[in-house]
Amino acid sequence: MNAHAELGQAQAAFRDALIAHGLLIPMGVDGLYGRSGTFEEVIERFNALVTRHGGHEGAEIMRFPPSISRQVFEESGYLKSFPQLAGTVHSFMGNDRDHQALIEKLLAKEDWTAGQKATQVVLTPAACYPLYPVVAARGPLPAEGALLDVYSWCFRHEPSIDPARMQQFRQREYVRIGTAAQVMAFRQLWIDRGTAIMSSLGIPLHVDVANDPFFGRAGRMLAANQRDQTLKFELLVPITSSEKPTACLSFNYHQDHFGHAWGLRTHDGGTAHTACVGFGVERIALALFRHHGLDVKAWPQAVRDQLWG
Repeated sequence: MNAHAELGQAQAAFRDALIAHGLLIPMGVDGLYGRSGTFEEVIERFNALVTRHGGHEGAEIMRFPPSISRQVFEESGYLKSFPQLAGTVHSFMGNDRDHQALIEKLLAKEDWTAGQKATQVVLTPAACYPLYPVVAARGPLPAEGALLDVYSWCFRHEPSIDPARMQQFRQREYVRIGTAAQVMAFRQLWIDRGTAIMSSLGIPLHVDVANDPFFGRAGRMLAANQRDQTLKFELLVPITSSEKPTACLSFNYHQDHFGHAWGLRTHDGGTAHTACVGFGVERIALALFRHHGLDVKAWPQAVRDQLWG
């Protein structure tokens, strides 16, 4: 058996164990699951742990629905870099004749989706995207910049048997907007802080430079540049593979990309820089189940104290 087949077997085995234990609920599509009460409780406890570490710094809390406007999505530049991951919302907008044609195709078990048209709504690809135009609309930032706490469902079209690569998942983020120096200091703070949080949970990990999955030939150059400039780090945990560990946290410096996209300004009129730390909360829950077992009551007391103490 080759390495790829072995990895697929390990991913399927872990997924099946999670389902058999009732932690994940299959929904008939790879990467789409319901979650049990126990799974959700682990996520809630982890979110509370993150808040204990970062909630004292006065971050403005923002919570958004799992969708953004098509205009904001287009302005973000996401389609230029990650068209393979995007999810758009389509709906029926026809007349009676179109509806009858749709029903006929449905009854004949033919493809009925051609009659759907794009709406003004797009599925959120990253939790922080909705906040940038909101902050920009307020005008120039104060001298200390801005710090925000966001949490949202996200979508990325990458169906997989790997339970750690879900199509719909949640991200908890702290986002810093300000000068380059302010946001770089923030990122280093959270690299240290995020490592400490995860280490306190008894999970094997390491932090490494990374790149986003940019699309196509030009994307390979963008990925190389991102790594060369160390714009992205990930905290990696072995979940279904030691050789290919899973990114559970990401630490991203966007430079002035979003500042230019939405006109974010510093107090002196300069283009603002942004950085974020993102927690993939489902992946973190899966890492806990992988390394401490599927029965939370049997987890090490030190881990339970961190989450339930």
